[in-house]
Amino acid sequence: MSASVRVFKSRFSALCPVGFTPLLQSKNPLRYPNGERRLSLTQTGENFRPLEGVRVLDLTRVLAGPFATMILGDLGAEVIKVERPGVGDDTRAWGPPFVGTESSYFLSVNRNKKSIAVDLKHRGGAKVILELVGVCDVLVENYLPGKLHQMGLGYEQLSRVNPQLIYCSISGYGQTGPQSQSPGYDSIASAVSGMMHITGPEDGEPVRPGVAMTDLATGLYAHGAIMAALLQRHKTGRGVHIDCNLLSAQVSCLSHIAANYLNAGKEARRWGTAHESIVPYQGFRTKDGHIVVAAGNDKQFVKVCQVLQLMELTAEPKYKTNMLRVQNRKQLLHTLSQRFLQEKTTDWLQRFKGSGVPVGPINSIQEVFSDPQVKHNSLIQEMNHPTAGCIAVPGPAVRFSSFTPDKPTPPPVIGQHTYQVLRDTLSYSDDIITALLESGAVAQNKVS
Repeated sequence: MSASVRVFKSRFSALCPVGFTPLLQSKNPLRYPNGERRLSLTQTGENFRPLEGVRVLDLTRVLAGPFATMILGDLGAEVIKVERPGVGDDTRAWGPPFVGTESSYFLSVNRNKKSIAVDLKHRGGAKVILELVGVCDVLVENYLPGKLHQMGLGYEQLSRVNPQLIYCSISGYGQTGPQSQSPGYDSIASAVSGMMHITGPEDGEPVRPGVAMTDLATGLYAHGAIMAALLQRHKTGRGVHIDCNLLSAQVSCLSHIAANYLNAGKEARRWGTAHESIVPYQGFRTKDGHIVVAAGNDKQFVKVCQVLQLMELTAEPKYKTNMLRVQNRKQLLHTLSQRFLQEKTTDWLQRFKGSGVPVGPINSIQEVFSDPQVKHNSLIQEMNHPTAGCIAVPGPAVRFSSFTPDKPTPPPVIGQHTYQVLRDTLSYSDDIITALLESGAVAQNKVS
């Protein structure tokens, strides 16, 4: 047995899977004699980000969880992403396209994170997670409900290690209930929640939305819940378990579609680009593309008729109010569609400019990132990745007057920061780290 392995066994012998009484002290300990929990870093200044000093342990994969933790990282949190040695996040293999050997999918939602490669099934790896829990503010996971509990890493167990831990669970259907043990992916939750039922051509088949909106909505809910829990902990000093799931997130986002059924018994249907309750409010084919026009009130409908030089429509009694236009939509939309076909999209956009009517082209993705407003809003974020070189991803959607987003750190390679986190966050000695590496409990990528 090597000396480093002996040190490793000696170092962890006092730890037990249930009590976890002794925890390593970090260089910036988070616990104080009076039991108060404070942020791990104190900073002042005009460029102070909201979550500076908050440390997040990220045990999520794929999209909903990584999207939530990426937002937390954008806001200043230190995010430690835990990945399986050698394999990593599932989305690392989702492609093409790849940038070098890196999946574009993975790169899109994993900036501002550190990656540590830890084998959770290895006794030493599980203990590393436990010690990280002791110095983290938030844990986010998306395992099948009960799985982490079986490994000694459930909320009840970890809240004994760290009573102020905010533990956010993301699942397909919730932590309890008849479907709780079913795996959840965006497309399945989109189907079960009714989202696919209302998406697609008016007389066509159900369609999966072009981007994983159920996952993304769940990530946004999780991010907001974590922020609220941090505020609550500031007031109470106690942590909390958050149950966030794809089904609930998407059903809650059905908004008026759900209310139409719950209150009026009205079953929903697919409308393509159109709106069930507003006319005209949809896309129209032009001479060279498409334009979307949204006349949300009677005054805007008159403006549409003025721009299209179809003022005779405003004199028609059957088009006087939105309710009447909805009832007589077929004939009205036929007339409008024929007129829109006579001009190019850019010409229509110019005609509508200053009218007060919301309009916009249906852009390709290339056109999106050529749009002057998209560029002005800094929605293209460039980074230098250690293996892929220069990459670009969509930037944060929200801006704060109190700080300017720092240059983001690129998405990590698997286990890029294992040694750094063990040394700097947990104050492990080189001998202990070497023993963990030799035992296979953790792995370090050659890129550092």
